[in-house]
Parts: sequence; structure tokens; C-alpha cells
Amino acid sequence: MSQMKSIELDEGWNSMQEGITKLKKILEGHSDAQFSSEEYMMHYTTIYNMCTQKPPHDYSQQLYEKYKESFDAYITSAVLPSLREKHDEYMLRELVNRWANHKVMVRWLSRFFYYLDRYFVTRRSLPSLKEVGLACFRDLVYLELRFKARDAVITLIDQEREGEQIDRALLKNILDIFVEIGMGQMDYYEKDFEDAMLNDTAAYYSRKASNWIVDDSCPDYMLKAEECLRKEKDRVSHYLHSSSETKLLEKVQNELLVVYTNQLLEKEHSGCRALLRDDKVDDLSRMYRLFHKVPKGLEPVGNMFKQHVTSEGMVLVQQAEEAGGNKSENAGGTQEQGFVRKVIELHDKYFAYVMDCFSNNTLFHKSLKEAFEVFCNKVVTGVSSAELLAAYCDNILKKGGSEKLSDEVIEETLDKVVKLLIYISDKDLFAEFYRKKLSRRLLFDKSANDDHERLILTKLKQQCGGQFTSKMEGMVTDLTLAKENQNHFQEYLHNNQATNPGIDLTVTVLTTGFWPSYKSSDLSLPAEMVKCVEVFKEFYQTKTKHRKLTWIYSLGTCNINARFEQKPIELIVGTYQAAVLLLFNSADRLSYGDISTQLNLADDDLVRLLQSLSCAKYKILNKEPNNKTVSPNDYFTFNSKFTDRMRRIRIPLPPVDERKKVVEDVDKDRRYAIDASIVRIMKSRKVLGHQQLVLECVEQLSRMFKPDFKAIKKRIEDLITRDYLERDKENPNLFKYLA
Repeated sequence: MSQMKSIELDEGWNSMQEGITKLKKILEGHSDAQFSSEEYMMHYTTIYNMCTQKPPHDYSQQLYEKYKESFDAYITSAVLPSLREKHDEYMLRELVNRWANHKVMVRWLSRFFYYLDRYFVTRRSLPSLKEVGLACFRDLVYLELRFKARDAVITLIDQEREGEQIDRALLKNILDIFVEIGMGQMDYYEKDFEDAMLNDTAAYYSRKASNWIVDDSCPDYMLKAEECLRKEKDRVSHYLHSSSETKLLEKVQNELLVVYTNQLLEKEHSGCRALLRDDKVDDLSRMYRLFHKVPKGLEPVGNMFKQHVTSEGMVLVQQAEEAGGNKSENAGGTQEQGFVRKVIELHDKYFAYVMDCFSNNTLFHKSLKEAFEVFCNKVVTGVSSAELLAAYCDNILKKGGSEKLSDEVIEETLDKVVKLLIYISDKDLFAEFYRKKLSRRLLFDKSANDDHERLILTKLKQQCGGQFTSKMEGMVTDLTLAKENQNHFQEYLHNNQATNPGIDLTVTVLTTGFWPSYKSSDLSLPAEMVKCVEVFKEFYQTKTKHRKLTWIYSLGTCNINARFEQKPIELIVGTYQAAVLLLFNSADRLSYGDISTQLNLADDDLVRLLQSLSCAKYKILNKEPNNKTVSPNDYFTFNSKFTDRMRRIRIPLPPVDERKKVVEDVDKDRRYAIDASIVRIMKSRKVLGHQQLVLECVEQLSRMFKPDFKAIKKRIEDLITRDYLERDKENPNLFKYLA
């Protein structure tokens, strides 16, 4: 079989030239005739043969070079001249067109020369045919025109920013060239286009902002800023590369917001303070949206929010002071009730701001907390907030206290009160006042609803821990047990008729540790009452041997039938008052001294009692001399002429100021708490410096109260004298724990 004749280089290349010329015609739009599969195969085979002939007829290297030359020749003769004669948008369109054509040309030629790619290029690790083709365009066209193209694109972007319509698709195609020319790397896009575009953007918005900040109100400025950011984001989605988004928005943010943060927020009649003052919720939400993207951008907003809430709160304190200055009532007066209600409303309002305008951001929760801590710990008309809050709860929970509120509203209000408690530093003082009020509600059957009493205790427990409410829970439980106890006592009397004292007797047995400490005195009871006490003691002995009863007469009430000349009237009085009145069953006229001796009472207690019965609204006793103050030289007689339109009247005792007592009790408890805390810390640390000990002690106790440094120092001295701690010999600021 005869061997095929080798194809010479010139001869083979001439037949390839025909294919290349046809390809150019198609690209230039001079011909519609596509390559047929026969033509394609012919070109492919020609190259194949020229590459597989035996040396010296293997023309792979020469064909590789000619492949590149054919691009260079076409670009130099046709592409560059047509681009150089066009400018601006026309040049951009031509560039897009030429790039698209170039890619088609690369695709076809690399198909014809495919065999080169597979063997020659691979074996020698040379750039692939596609890379060679694209590099020709890059080196000859792109490098010459890149800055011209870039400037034209930036001009169009700025025109669009000014509201003109531009051809976005054209921009997208041009920017794709910057990306594709990098063949997988973004260097050309970033260095040749993006850097300049970002600088131009900054300059553009810097010019805009410098005018807007002078002419526009803060809300108008923010609307513009938000709109600009939205449009720039939109720009990225339409023609810029997605990697530009963050950098672009940062530039815009910087020029519009960072540079002018203070000027914008501080604007006299429309800045952040004005927006807070005028409740501009939408504008504040926008402010949050804009500034939360700016590093540390929210801090000044948070500060202004805090200052605003603080001053609103201080206004309430001021108003309460002015209103309270007119009259001095005890806490729980309508004035103070109003103050707490307004503080709750204020909290509702600004808590909603934190959730809605400021998107539940922790920075604003912190601002709100710090603001409320300022004015929630002010003393209002001489009364601490801890006491006001306790009085407010009392008003809601006692019968006939608050306006008729539905269960839902009451539960919601209690929830809000407990939330306010977070801001109050003297939580222990609240607890003590609350317990005092709770005890009155429970003991005098003043509680409107047991469920509500338990509900608020549950809320307080969640908020402040079990230790906070354990005594209060004990009080509520005590009452339930006391009712059962009373029923057993009734049964006992029913079964032992002989012992029945002939007086209806209800005894509430309480557990000492849970309740506030009450004054008990050695009142000499009238005989009728002594009998009652004895009967109950006998009954109680049948129930338990281990518990000792202490009688607290100051909390008792008695219903007495008094026979006056006009009509009998039932008097509701305290046990002490009853004891005084019963003396007049066996005597018509008694001196102060007689009464004092028979009842065995301290002077100040006796004066209060006689005052309530002879000098107040209901004069059950006549006093000689007839004046307003009780003194040891007075005489008393039963006023048989007394009458009233009611058949039943309650005779109150003048109130005592319990506040001082509560504060004293709390101070005593605090001393114990500080002692315990110091000992706990020292026990675990063994040796500790003064400063550190004080700090840890404050840290431990601050959940219940803010201990005073002086108080802690005093307790440390006391513990040293009691041999719990000792001072270091060398360093007096160092303490050691003595086990």
C-alpha cells in the first residue's frame, strides 16, 4: 500500500486561511453561510494530519504560532481601527460587539485546532488555545481601551444617579469584559474599574451630602440616604459585580452617615432628641436601620435615648414632688399612686420603642435600664420608690383599692410592677414594705383575690429568686392553715359545750419567722377575754405539744354591743380599745391612772387608745377637761348620750408611722446579710485585700440592695472584733479568714 503524501506547511495553512476568511466574513456580518459539518471536518482533519506526520513534517509548533498570529492580524487590521474611531457610548457598544465576536472566533478556531490542544499543548504545558485567543484581545484591545471604557462607564453611572435613563444592559456587558478578561481572577475588574468607580462614588455622595446636611431636616436627610443606599444596592444587582456590593455601600454610608453622624443626630429641631420628643416612630426606626450598619453608629443614638428617657422620668419625679408638697399623706395616697402609674406608662412606651423602633437591640435595652435606674431610685415626697411600689401593689390587691379593674388588667399591671422592680436598687426594702402590706391584707381579710396574691408572688419569685418570696409564700400558706385550724376549733367547741366562753372567737395562728415582727405587750385582759384565751389554749394543746403561743393583741379586732340611751350600736374596735371600754362595765368614772394600772399598758399606747375613744370622730367616752389632748390628770366617763345614724361603726386608731420601723428592720437585716457575705467570701478565699473584698461583697448583694461602702467597712471591723477575720500584720489592707 503506497504511503500518503505529506502536507506541506504552506499548502495546509492556505486551506486553513479559507476557513478563517469565511469566519471573519460571518463575524463582520457579510455572510450568513454557516460552516457545514463537511467543512468543519475538513479543517479539523487538515490540522490533525499536519500534527501527526512524521518529523520533520510535524508542524504542531508552527500551527500553534500561526493560530495566535491569525488573531493578532485580524485585531490589528479590523478590530482596533473600528474601535479607535468611536467614542463614549458608541465605543462601548462596539467593544461589547467586538468582544462577543472575538469569543465566537476563539470557539471556532480552537475547534479546528482541537488536536493541538489535546496533545501538543498538554504535553508541553503551554497555555490552552482558548487562553491564547483571549490573551490576544487582552494585550491588544483591552489594555489600550480599558481606561477609556472605565471612564465612559463611570460617566453613565453618574448620569443615572442624576436621574437619567441609561442602557443598563450595555454596562453589564462592558463590566463582564473586565471580569472575563481576568480568566477566573478578579484583578482586572478591581484594579482597572472598581477602585476608580468607588472613588468617584465617594466624591459624588460627598458633594450631595454637604448640601443636604445644610438644607434638609434630619428625617428628610435620612429618607434621601436610605433611598441612595437602596439604589446603589439595585445598581449592583443590575450591572456591577456582586463582589462590589459591600465596598460600594460602605463608601456611600461613609459619606452620607459616618461623616455627618453628629451633625445629623444633633440637628436642632429635627435631630434624634426632637424625634424622641415628638414620638416620630417611623423616623426613629429609619435612624436605627441606617446607623446599625455603621460601626459604633448606634452608640450616640443609644445615649440620646437614655438621656431622653431619664429626663422624662425626672419630670415625673418633679411633678410628684410639687403635687406632694401641698399635702403630706402616707405613701399610697393618690398622688404617689399616680406617680407609679405614670412611670409604668413611661416604661410601656419606651419598651415598645426598644422592641419596635430599635429592633430589640441590647444596646437600647441597656439604655432603657440605665435611664430607669436613675429616676426609679429617687425619693419622691420623702418616700422611697420601694415603698411606693409596694403601696401601689397593695392598692391593686386589696378590696376596694384600685378602680374596678378586670382580672386581665390586674394581671398585666402586676406584671409591669414586677418589671419596674428590676430597676430598684433596694429590693429588700420593697420586700419588707410589701410583706407589711400583705400581712394587713391577709390578717384583716382585705385581700380582693387569692389567685392574684399567688400570681404576683410567682412573678416576684421568677424575677428575684425563691429567697425573696419564701416568707411571703409562708404567710399565704399560714392563712390557709389558720382557716382549717379555726374550723377544727369550732368543732371542738361544739363537742365540748361546757368550755364554750360564750363569745364568738376566731384565732389566726401564724408562724413567727414568716411575718413581720409585731409588738406584743403584757396587756391585762378583761376577765371575759381571759376565758377565751384559756379555752383556745386547751384546744391547741390537743393539736400539738411542741408549739408555744404568743398572743399579739395589737392585731385583734372585737365587735362590742354598746347600749346607749338612743339605741344600741355595734362598735368594731381593736382588742386594746375593747379592753378599755369593758372597764366601764364595772365603773362609771375612771382616771387615767386607774386605766393604766388595770390594763398594764405603756403610756404612748394608752394615750393613742384614749385619744381614739374620746377626742376623735366618735366620742364614746367623755373626757374631763374637755380638750383635744390626753394627759395623765384626765378623767373619763362613758358617754351614754352618744348616737349615730349607723347601727355599726368602726372606730379607728390613729395611724403610727410604720416606715421608720420597716427601715430599721431592713437595716438590721442588711447588717446580717453583709456579715454573711463577707464570711462566705473570706471562707472561700482565705486571704483577700480590702478593695477586692468590698467589690465582691457589693457584687454578691447587689441583687437585693446596693450596700454602702461605709457600711461594709463597719461590718469588717465588727467581724474582726468578733474574731472571724484578722488584719495582716505587715499589710493592714489585707484580711485573713479565721476558721
